[in-house]
Amino acid sequence: MPTRDLFDLPDDAVPDIAQLRLSLHAHAHRYYVLDDPSIPDAEYDRLFRQLQTLEAQHPELVTPDSPTQRVGGKPLGQFAQVRHALPMLSIRTETDTQASGAQNFDARIRRELGLTDADPAIDFVAEPKFDGLAMSLRYVHGVLVQAATRGDGELGEDVTQNIRTIGQIPLKLPASVPPVLEVRGEVYMRRDHFDALNERQRQRIAAGERGEKTFVNPRNAAAGAVRQLDPAIAAQRPLSFFAYGLGEVTLVHEGGPVWVTHLALLTTLKSWGFPVSELVVQAQGATELVAYYDTIGARRDTLGFDIDGVVYKVNSLALQRRLGFVTREPRWAVAHKFPAQEMLTTVLAIDVQVGRTGKLTPVAKLAPVFVGGVTVTNATLHNEDEARRKDVRVGDTVIVRRAGDVIPEVVSVVLPDTACPEPIEGTDLLEPQRGPLFTMPHVCPVCASLAMREEGEADYRCTGGLFCSAQRKQAILHFAQRRAVEVEGLGDKLVEQMVDAGIIRTLPDLYRLGFTALANLDRMAEKSAQNVLEALQKSKQTTLPRFLFGLGIRHVGEATAKELARHFGKLDAIMQATEEQLQTVADVGPIVARSLRAFFDVSHNREVVEQLRACGLTWPEGDPAPVLAQPLSGKTFVLTGTLPSLEREQAKALIEAAGGKVVGSVSKKTSFVVAGAQAGSKLEKAQELGVAILDETGLKEMLDGGA
Repeated sequence: MPTRDLFDLPDDAVPDIAQLRLSLHAHAHRYYVLDDPSIPDAEYDRLFRQLQTLEAQHPELVTPDSPTQRVGGKPLGQFAQVRHALPMLSIRTETDTQASGAQNFDARIRRELGLTDADPAIDFVAEPKFDGLAMSLRYVHGVLVQAATRGDGELGEDVTQNIRTIGQIPLKLPASVPPVLEVRGEVYMRRDHFDALNERQRQRIAAGERGEKTFVNPRNAAAGAVRQLDPAIAAQRPLSFFAYGLGEVTLVHEGGPVWVTHLALLTTLKSWGFPVSELVVQAQGATELVAYYDTIGARRDTLGFDIDGVVYKVNSLALQRRLGFVTREPRWAVAHKFPAQEMLTTVLAIDVQVGRTGKLTPVAKLAPVFVGGVTVTNATLHNEDEARRKDVRVGDTVIVRRAGDVIPEVVSVVLPDTACPEPIEGTDLLEPQRGPLFTMPHVCPVCASLAMREEGEADYRCTGGLFCSAQRKQAILHFAQRRAVEVEGLGDKLVEQMVDAGIIRTLPDLYRLGFTALANLDRMAEKSAQNVLEALQKSKQTTLPRFLFGLGIRHVGEATAKELARHFGKLDAIMQATEEQLQTVADVGPIVARSLRAFFDVSHNREVVEQLRACGLTWPEGDPAPVLAQPLSGKTFVLTGTLPSLEREQAKALIEAAGGKVVGSVSKKTSFVVAGAQAGSKLEKAQELGVAILDETGLKEMLDGGA
């Protein structure tokens, strides 16, 4: 049944339907575009259901611009072709990723306009180059009637049903818009939405759902959603939109919107309800273009969406018309690309690296490839599960990603039937022979100690600890920190120098240091060397909890070390305790007990402890402390904000002295959150989980034995 204008019908439902649509459009704009909702989700849902009910009662009143039509229509067999009224032209790409890329564009524009050095700088608009899918939205009398992809620039595909599902795209515009208006922009997927989508896909795959897959990157996921034949499925894949220009605009009379600059045009689009990027700026001349390129490049990895460069446009529309086009590209604009973040290459081998905390990480050795501005030869596979999930094998062609300072990673494998048809430079593996599925070795490749994977953990870890040379620097820094044995003046740079020079190989070597060896290090004066030796001598007098914490045993923090010392009284008793005996200690469960037992079962670790004792490290020992009832026994606390009179360390010490435990994050197992001034996300988390909240007064009352 054809639709009719609401206000031509004398039905009592008409005013209600019209008002509901206006209200829902306004609320959707605040939610999706302004990120500033004015009503709760439940109230929006109530209004939406009310409109659905009225439209069901009066189907003749349903219009294409109704909020209920965002997801509607039957699945398509194929997409119809659309001929663009004005071609969707591409912009010339500048692949010079240096400042000269912007400088050359500015120089070319000045030359085309006949400007000299004496003339003022050209006024530009600079904006991000979104890594999504170009889209043309056609409105007739303010109603969205068609959405089309770029296609070849002349012919695109009609994807209207899928584009209606994007909440940021208005279905109806203000009455002031031209009768025919085409808005050009980019459909994209935010990174957080992409991660959530892939997580859902992984869960479906794990549940055995056939035909499901994860997506390589947000752009592919967005393109797949836009070209989904079933709009109901497309609606499940969250998409966003940025407007950046116009196509056809038809005015019925003179006096309609007239723009002098591109920036004014974008401002108008924003006022009509279209999302326009906040990163769009006005820039004067090459110097400001270069500054924008550098600024956005530095922020690239922190943005909520992918970009692959920036776009420069002459701001004056009159100058744009004067400059015109060349070979179907505008002379007045250029896309200045960033270094590519994804490239194809070949896996030559898979090695295992040992990190400073003992974590074993599989690393793909690659045929050299230039990506993200550098030549990459290694890429992380994260862990065994990830390597096997992606099915990365020696000989595979893979997509490698490097974003900014992030360690390069293998994104996915390109199987032979979809691989690049040309051999990759540096290899002759056009159709490579695949190696076996990766399996993590069960011994450390550096020290040959047992590599263990704890229950519920994704990573294998070397149990060599104090003996493993890969963990040496971190082990020394941890041992010497203020909360452990505390060696004043022994910082990162000095430890790095000593380890690299071979002066220190194990912890006991610290206490065998000679003055000459120290003084001969770079930037180490005689006085500084003497200070370090004195600090080492002073650190020999410590406590059992400090020493135990300083050994760097996995899962054994300060509070656990104190409980172990209090329970057993002597280090030898701890070293000899069984897992069952260890679990009788407050705060020690199966995971911590296994970690302790694994550490002391390694002969190298026991040898280091004995050598440290032989070097003169001592601490008071005695009988196990009697088990006394304490006011905070069995209770877990989180501290947040600034307390009126207690420093955080003071509050922590008081809680632990009263038998309580202080942890860093809030969970359902947290007993109390102690909140002071300017408490942040931890307080919000506590309120969300219903965890009891104390102020300083309440804490002191509990310490005194109060309820």
